Amino acid sequence: MHIHEYQAKDLFKNNNIKVPNFVVVSSAKKTAQACEKLGGLVWVVKAQVHAGGRGKGGGVIVCKEIKDAVNASKKLLGSKLITPQTDSNGQPINEVIIEAGQDIAKELYLGLLVDRGSERITVLASTEGGMDIEQVASETPEKIIKKKIDPLGKITLEDCIEIANKLNLDASLHSQFSQTLVGLFNIFTEHDANLIEINPLVITGNNEIIALDGKIDFDDNALYRNESILALRDIAQEDERERSASEYQLNYISLDGTVGCMVNGAGLAMATMDLIEYHGGSPANFLDVGGGTTSERVAKAFEIIQSGDNVKAILVNIFGGIVRCDLIANGILQAIEKVGLSLPIVVRLEGTNAKEGLEILNESQFEIITEADLTKAAQQVVEMAK
Repeated sequence: MHIHEYQAKDLFKNNNIKVPNFVVVSSAKKTAQACEKLGGLVWVVKAQVHAGGRGKGGGVIVCKEIKDAVNASKKLLGSKLITPQTDSNGQPINEVIIEAGQDIAKELYLGLLVDRGSERITVLASTEGGMDIEQVASETPEKIIKKKIDPLGKITLEDCIEIANKLNLDASLHSQFSQTLVGLFNIFTEHDANLIEINPLVITGNNEIIALDGKIDFDDNALYRNESILALRDIAQEDERERSASEYQLNYISLDGTVGCMVNGAGLAMATMDLIEYHGGSPANFLDVGGGTTSERVAKAFEIIQSGDNVKAILVNIFGGIVRCDLIANGILQAIEKVGLSLPIVVRLEGTNAKEGLEILNESQFEIITEADLTKAAQQVVEMAK
């Protein structure tokens, strides 16, 4: 689950990480009041969306006059922001931050993530703050500092000082840097985060270390024990189909292809998508209906898949392990009748009672192409989607 920048900064403040003074507004009418409250001569108006690259998309506007900040708010609020990390529709801007300008002397990058390879929380740091960290890693990987943390312990002061030295920070900044990094680690571990980034983490002309931005992603599977984090969820930023799917315990991700996919099991779903690509097609989604498939969930899955304007055909690939294929076949028929499915459909069944399941589908009144061989099923649905 993603949260907004201002929500991340609230967590930062609660964990002794310095952030700029800011005010969140949802109406441009409140912008002037926010600027006056903040004081100073420079203000930054920042769109609050769940996507990176806001500056490149025009979502971060520096203003030297209050009237300019008001106009920036008017321009952003109620619009959609398209960045390199969004689709062509962009993300809705319902709130903006009005933030006090800072005297920036140096920009750094600081983040934490779960390194799957080493199975450890890993600190990433770089002197190349303000840049896309992926670009830095690709073009100048030697500028990325990595520090793996003992999974049975906590981040130590020695760890923090080691990273500060590699960033060539003056000794006078070591205490502030350590406080920032310890705060990030506490947020990460206490709230089951997947990723935390501060980009940039700035050193000001007054020798203060301040988090100028904040991004945090949390593990969806751990939200049940993080009610305070779940309360920060902004469903307006989520794909409507993905949100609807989650309500039915469907694992769904929208894509840009033309072949809708309904599969049980994440691994099988990935293999199915690969096979569609291999035979010249493109998947319109990832959709794992899970092991305990029911007709209601299958119906919802069909409804979500069919709602995509780009979908031209559907491939159902079910392995009957936990549930029998004949029960799945009956569920598919009930779902098709309930949804009023109009798209061409290919169904591949394998596993327990697969033969009986295919016979049920073949004898139905619906025009369903059945196939026991996955390769042939993928080839057929790709042709149908053309």
